[in-house]
Amino acid sequence: MVWVLAPVVLGVLHASGGVSFQFLERLEHLLYDVRLRATLPHTPDGRIVIVDIDEASLQRVGQWPWGRDKMAAFANELFERQGVAVLGFDVVFAEADTSSGLARLNALAQGPLKSQPGFAQALERLAPTLDYDARFAGALDTQNAVLGYYFTSDRDGQGRGALPSPALTLRQMGGSLLNATVWNGFGSNLAVLAQAAPAAGFFNTMSDEDGVVRSLPLLAEYQGAYYESLALAVYRSFLGGANVVPAFATEPVPGERNLLRGVELHASGGRKFLPVDEQLATLVPYRGPGGPSGGSFRYLSAADVLQGRLPAGSLRGKIVLMGSTAPGLQDLRATPVGRAYPGVEVHANVLSGFLSGKAIYRPDYATAFDVLQIAVAGVLLALVLPLLSAARALLLAAAVLVALAGLNAQLYLVHGLALPLASALAVVVVATALDMAHGYLTESRTKRNLAHLFGTYVPPELVDQMLLAPERYTMQAASRELTVMFCDMRGFTAMSERMEPVQLQALLNDIFSRLTQAIRAHLGTIDKYMGDCVMAFWGAPVPTQQHAALAVQAALDMVAAVQSLNARHSATGLPEIGIGIGLNTGPMCVGDMGSDIRRSYTVIGDAVNLGSRLEGLCKVYGVDIVASEVTRQQASGFVWQELDRVRVKGKEDAVAIFYPLGRLGEVAPAQMHRLAQWNEALASLRAQDWAACDRHADTLRRADPGSALYAWYAERVAMLRVLPYQPDWDGATRFDTK
Repeated sequence: MVWVLAPVVLGVLHASGGVSFQFLERLEHLLYDVRLRATLPHTPDGRIVIVDIDEASLQRVGQWPWGRDKMAAFANELFERQGVAVLGFDVVFAEADTSSGLARLNALAQGPLKSQPGFAQALERLAPTLDYDARFAGALDTQNAVLGYYFTSDRDGQGRGALPSPALTLRQMGGSLLNATVWNGFGSNLAVLAQAAPAAGFFNTMSDEDGVVRSLPLLAEYQGAYYESLALAVYRSFLGGANVVPAFATEPVPGERNLLRGVELHASGGRKFLPVDEQLATLVPYRGPGGPSGGSFRYLSAADVLQGRLPAGSLRGKIVLMGSTAPGLQDLRATPVGRAYPGVEVHANVLSGFLSGKAIYRPDYATAFDVLQIAVAGVLLALVLPLLSAARALLLAAAVLVALAGLNAQLYLVHGLALPLASALAVVVVATALDMAHGYLTESRTKRNLAHLFGTYVPPELVDQMLLAPERYTMQAASRELTVMFCDMRGFTAMSERMEPVQLQALLNDIFSRLTQAIRAHLGTIDKYMGDCVMAFWGAPVPTQQHAALAVQAALDMVAAVQSLNARHSATGLPEIGIGIGLNTGPMCVGDMGSDIRRSYTVIGDAVNLGSRLEGLCKVYGVDIVASEVTRQQASGFVWQELDRVRVKGKEDAVAIFYPLGRLGEVAPAQMHRLAQWNEALASLRAQDWAACDRHADTLRRADPGSALYAWYAERVAMLRVLPYQPDWDGATRFDTK
């Protein structure tokens, strides 16, 4: 029971803030994103329209910012001709517009042209039309326009432009502070514009630790006052300038920071409640993928609006937000539904949630809820899991996981509550895993002791199989068709004479590790290590019909591993090594053999001896691998090169030997061409056609001068051609040594 309660305690500490586990934070974000994407409505909200400063607008109108004369025409088009309800700007107008040249004309009127008759009077008449900022302010004056601005937090706390009036002040709240994000600087609009359009909201977003925007602050603190976001300001304007009233979670304490349940908007049409989290933020209720093709909101090119291409009244009664999707204007955000999501659409989603009364928020009791669900689930598991079998314990854990996830989804879908889930799920999984591990350690001790006993002399593959179904296996010797491998290192003796024992030990261990990995990767069983030789076999203890093919692929991988090792040795000055591998397939006796003192699971038999002989032929033919004909026949997925027919010591029958060039379809065309030439050369040798042999030998050696195999062929031809013609000769080479 104690081992199950340990993750419960850690989970409660994490949920309550006593400790922090970053992986749980990341998991929480992941679960929220999955839940959000799974419940996206994917329906358009026709009440909100986004006027997009897109790439097409920048090409047609010019680079941003546009002249305020154009912005005045833009505002007039929307308010007077289209009749929009509210116009919100997700941009800031912080710099004065001097593009008309009015400032230069004023300087001329005060300077060089001061005495010019009529100049000052003409300038006075033209000035109203050339003051673009004033024209834009005039277009906004008395209209339902909401400007945008931003807060900053830096060392100097600089402020530029004119801030709007705060939504809440300490005086309004009786000296009570709010637990809001605090800023010390801002970038806002020109005073003339702020006076014409007093409603304004900040467009700062909130990014989580992973840089993803999941929430938007509704209120932010600057110099003891609380300012509203762009979405809240637009919504208030849409409601006719509703008053903001804080809804405290508990009785507020003056001079201390207090939590809010939400924000109430008191308007003539009634009250609206907007829930917030402990940072006065609301989760963004994304409707779907962002951008003009996302389908959540209607996008209009700003150039089309400016140039009056829309039918009059087509936007009547709509809430219009002006923003940008142009990458160069840098208003794209990473969100759960898109990595380059338009910032203006983030505000549109929040505003859509306000209009629909469907907010997603993390309530102030979220921490208590998380602690409670962890405790309940944890205690349940601690009491019940030790009483159940492994299968029933897993079923219980699955049921608890489903119950937690189902409750969380129900509260999210019905009530808009984004409650934590990751810690509770992690506690269930870890507690179940610990219970299973404890059960394994205690209830399986006898079985594991037996496995340990066998493991002292049986390969791990057989131990694993015995633990799964011990009745299927016996240690008694049996005859099976298997594939055996002998792998010997070349040049090891000379190397050992040049290296220190410790250095030689490290090198040998490295080589054996690489070779063993290749064998085990292809289901081979390591029989033994004999000095600088490795013996392995395939097909036992785990039966497989592919034992020959697995052995051949393992041999090719071992050659590649040694080549890779030699490349590293060459760079570090260590000596290079070579290997020779012999493969044979046939009936062998396999089982537990040895004495009372030491036993091993091994193979013996004539087929095993032949495999050892074939390994010794590698250096004769200058190849890394020599395989028997039976192995070649059973490993048909490879391209094979016949080397020779041989009579080895202890066998009177000739045996064809082969070298695997690679898998079918993976051998280069040039190599296949040489293989065809070699087959012709081998046929000429067996036909005792020495003139043809000379031609083939010359062709092959020109194609690959360094080939030891082609050199052997030439020497063999030279030796045999002096002998008389032998009509009954089978072309085999006799080897009388092991």
